[in-house]
Amino acid sequence: MFGAASGGDTSGYGRLVRRVQLPGQAERPYGSYFDEVADELEHWLPGFDDAVERVVVDRGELTLVVRRERLVDVMRTLRDQPSLRFELCLGASGVHYPEDEGRELHVVWPLLSMTHNRRVRVETTCPDADPHVPSVVAVYPTDDWHERETWDMFGVQFDGHPALTRILMPDDWPGHPQRKDYPLGGIPVEFEGAEIPPPDTRRAYS
Repeated sequence: MFGAASGGDTSGYGRLVRRVQLPGQAERPYGSYFDEVADELEHWLPGFDDAVERVVVDRGELTLVVRRERLVDVMRTLRDQPSLRFELCLGASGVHYPEDEGRELHVVWPLLSMTHNRRVRVETTCPDADPHVPSVVAVYPTDDWHERETWDMFGVQFDGHPALTRILMPDDWPGHPQRKDYPLGGIPVEFEGAEIPPPDTRRAYS
């Protein structure tokens, strides 16, 4: 799962790194219903070119990469326009790309149109130095706990969220465990009569 092709270390603690190449702008025609979704959004969203940085088609999925300042406008248009009608938000997922300078933190929202049986992904980014993204809970109330989880694990501040608190880790937990700059070692685990040390302090494999 860490991209290792040889050697005995499959744990990831040997500092193995797999380079990630993010997909770029797709060229028309996008295929499937993707062109119609992009055209309808461009028609109904004022300032489309200012809001949507690029349209990505990768692995059979349509992703709209939007500027965080226009995120709520895009979401509301996708939800409310009869020709789009993406009524259901399936959550928010954080991703940390430390080498994507100025855009280290990404958040992805998968949307589903039950009316038209279509799916689209909306993605936005923010830098480590300013980890703020508008909350979409006012548009999709079911995203409440998903945004809390993304804050807990990645440290993305969802501005306007009604109660942005930790959901998985203790309230006083330092850091955000799913970030790639978070220590891999974890904490020691105690069992009856024994203590298991953190993984990064155990024997190394070569």
